[in-house]
Amino acid sequence: MPKPDEKICANCGYTSTEEFQDDICPECGQTFWKCDECGYTVPASAPPEVCPACKKKCLFRNVTCYTPECGGPGHMDPHL
Repeated sequence: MPKPDEKICANCGYTSTEEFQDDICPECGQTFWKCDECGYTVPASAPPEVCPACKKKCLFRNVTCYTPECGGPGHMDPHL
């Protein structure tokens, strides 16, 4: 059972007493995925099979920022 001040990744189970930056697990490296159909964005290590928002089987694009110009890892790229 986790302690009250512990944060646990629902994806991989990583536990930390520190907040996950932008809700991205530092252990499994969840990524930001954006639905091409409705624009819904979800942080996950892999895109979902069905969009949680529009309930369709959609194409998801990786919109994670990887460069310092848009904030670096842990941020969404505003240009995507």
